[in-house]
Amino acid sequence: MTDPHAIQPSALDQLPDRDPEETAEWQASLDAVAQAAGPHRAAYLMRRTLERAEGNGIALPKLLETDYVNTIPTAAEPATPGDEAMEARITAWNRWNAAAMVTRGAKHGVGGHIATFASAAWLYETGFNHFFQGKESQDSPGSGDQLYIQGHASPGIYARAFLDGRLTEEHLDNFRQEAGGNGLPSYPHPRRLPWLWEFPTVSMGLGPLSAIYQARFNRYLTNRGIKDVSSSHVWAFLGDGEMDEPESTAALALAAREELDNLTFVINCNLQRLDGPVRANFKIVQELEAQFRGAGWNVVKTLWGTAWDELFQLDTTGALVRRLRQVPDAQVQTYQTRDAAYIRQDFFGADPALVEMAKLLSDDKILECFHLSRGGHEARKVFAAYKAAVEHKGAPTVVLAQTVKGHTLGEGFASKNANHQMKKLSVDEFKAMRDLLELPIPDSRFEDGVVPYGHPGADSPEVRYLQERRAALGGPAPARRTHPLAPLPAPADKAFASFDKGSGTQNIATTMAFVRLVKDLVRDKETGRRWVPIVPDEARTFGMESLFPSLGIYSPKGQTYEPVDRDQLMYYKEAKNGQILNEGITEAGSMADFIAASTAYSTHGEAMIPFYIFYSMFGWQRTADQMWQLGDQLGRGFLVGATAGRTTLTGEGLQHADGHSPVIAATNPAALSYDPAFAYEIAVIVKDGLRRMYGEAAPGEDQNVFYYLTVYNEPMPQPAKPAGPGIDEAIVKGLYRFNTAESAGLAPVANAPRIQLLGSGTAIHWTLKAQKLLAEEWGVAADVWSATSWTELRRDALEADAALLRGEERTPYVRQALQGAEGPVLAVSDYMRQVPDQIAQWVEQDYSSLGADGFGLSDTRDAARRHFGVDAESIVVAALAQLARRGEVKATAVKEARERYGL
Repeated sequence: MTDPHAIQPSALDQLPDRDPEETAEWQASLDAVAQAAGPHRAAYLMRRTLERAEGNGIALPKLLETDYVNTIPTAAEPATPGDEAMEARITAWNRWNAAAMVTRGAKHGVGGHIATFASAAWLYETGFNHFFQGKESQDSPGSGDQLYIQGHASPGIYARAFLDGRLTEEHLDNFRQEAGGNGLPSYPHPRRLPWLWEFPTVSMGLGPLSAIYQARFNRYLTNRGIKDVSSSHVWAFLGDGEMDEPESTAALALAAREELDNLTFVINCNLQRLDGPVRANFKIVQELEAQFRGAGWNVVKTLWGTAWDELFQLDTTGALVRRLRQVPDAQVQTYQTRDAAYIRQDFFGADPALVEMAKLLSDDKILECFHLSRGGHEARKVFAAYKAAVEHKGAPTVVLAQTVKGHTLGEGFASKNANHQMKKLSVDEFKAMRDLLELPIPDSRFEDGVVPYGHPGADSPEVRYLQERRAALGGPAPARRTHPLAPLPAPADKAFASFDKGSGTQNIATTMAFVRLVKDLVRDKETGRRWVPIVPDEARTFGMESLFPSLGIYSPKGQTYEPVDRDQLMYYKEAKNGQILNEGITEAGSMADFIAASTAYSTHGEAMIPFYIFYSMFGWQRTADQMWQLGDQLGRGFLVGATAGRTTLTGEGLQHADGHSPVIAATNPAALSYDPAFAYEIAVIVKDGLRRMYGEAAPGEDQNVFYYLTVYNEPMPQPAKPAGPGIDEAIVKGLYRFNTAESAGLAPVANAPRIQLLGSGTAIHWTLKAQKLLAEEWGVAADVWSATSWTELRRDALEADAALLRGEERTPYVRQALQGAEGPVLAVSDYMRQVPDQIAQWVEQDYSSLGADGFGLSDTRDAARRHFGVDAESIVVAALAQLARRGEVKATAVKEARERYGL
């Protein structure tokens, strides 16, 4: 058996020791202290020595975990500049109204959350009174700070806006009742309350991830010279349970690596998640401290209130600190609900030194410490933590603030496992809360058992103080502004028109066509600098390496090395003012980039044009939740799903074969989803997108949309844009006739059977081949249509149906476009049939479809298309089957075609 006390091999053994005797003396001194004064004293001295070394600039690895005490001692706390008594009264009113709002709504069954804000009230109030810059801030005009509010705390933010005069009692009574048009959304939803909320945060994990990339994008804007937002600070308010989400900690290293000291996480450590303790048998604060320290963050722990100072002064043996580190979180939660006798026995009784300490403490003192005194509930503690955070340079800061979930709500709420699901207090509980908070609300106001709202008056000292503090900090917060921006000038037509003539004999993939278009657009003198190209480490796959030397890859440190390909024309160039965000292998991070860029028009008053290009199957499939966040935040820009389709990406296999992204995209009302077949269609769609989102939108058009384009890596001949009026409009609407059998020179005999073939994306090429086979081998005339957007066709049809119910006469565009087209309709795409079937009910002709349903597979494109039954020959058989059912071709033709083509 290995001797646990034996000296183990050390990494330092391989390094020369210039004075082994001196080293041995230091080690012997440590052994002597441990033997004479105990290991805890030895550990204390080592900690003190490490602190001194750090203070002297001696480079040593940092400890990942510190004792379970406050980072900032009481004696070192700065004086709070405000009126603490006044701020306490303001906080009391906000606590009351937050609870009253949710309780009053409970009679309608709409729910709400009370306990979260009750625990975090001081975390918000201290920020609002002393730190959070508004949009009119002198230091950061038009931008202010960016606040990511914890979603379940929204009632407290509404309560403060009510006290401030920004909301009325009617608003509060319409919490979670929005259908009437005068309600408040349950959580921070900018699309539902766009003058208040900037950032949607209640989808757990997306808030912290987005906050990191927002802070990073602020640096990007500054370093590129778009706008100096170096004084803006990003604050993310999070729950300790939320940190379980992988997105919550996914980008911690990025924040530290890029030294984002414009970012502060405030984690409300009330030790509870939705059903019970966050770390019942462990300590979440210690875990988070180690995680953040290991990632390179500055950590400030605010755990205990001032009542604990006396206990720490009595802890001459270190027994109290050791016990605090031993007790698991669930037991801390239990102490909060038990009497002094239990705490004396269970907590203090675990160590003889603590037993003696407890003899010096009254029951009231013990209850004050264990029931009430938490760092997150004291304004001075929170102020000290925030001040340390904003003054720290060179790294982001996380404040770990310990609180009690349900604080001040009474014994029925505080620290109870079920308090997240508890939606109301009784009248008696409210009266007890009123007495605790010392609010002047008489019993007579509880009419018929209804809890009243409380307000000290519009001209009261509390309201004047609140408004004066906000005026000093630059106006109300949170607040979202849509700045009166002039429309961006449209880029020169030359960039778009160059695709009208087609590619001649050259084969070009639509992915490359899009990249070529962007290369021209970023050169535009007026708007080129506003493009934000985003790619997750696949730029070369998409042919974007030509942009590296011309635009540069953004790096806050520039390029501190000589790239290995420096002698090549398209070398890997990083620059502090680089334009490309090459994110590495993180679709989630890339989407967070996109969201920050796409909403800069509101956040900072600067219109930016992001395009994020990615493997299509790793967009909606992997990050659809963030795309909902994007829509909720009213973002604008272009998402580009490259290497799209189920059969286009050869050899990659099941997971890589995208047959479904347009289905998922169709569920998002803010996403305009297009599946362009040709290069000129891409140019038309992008041009119209720039007009709608950044230029002069037409009456009734929502500018707060984003575009999803699928593009392909299969090189194909790109035809010229058909001549004739209305082509561009039809491309944008989603459907136009690309050719007829006659215009394609494929007209068979007179009165030949006719069919309409609708294709999208790369499927248009199989459809054109099928058109030729039908004419030459089966005597069938086929017209080919390009369906650029099945989803937009469906949405237009749904709007037409709704108009009919309102008594308005309106015909869906898809029906108008196909009006008079002879024969049945066969729709084909490289996606599951559900995609083209979106329009089936509005097509008057007989309708059928082909698609790539099922799992993807690895093979050649031809073999994959034959497998899914979407290749040209399969289209021919399906077309003949439709015509045979109508009696327009012989039934035997279908069997003959199957045998001829080996199907």
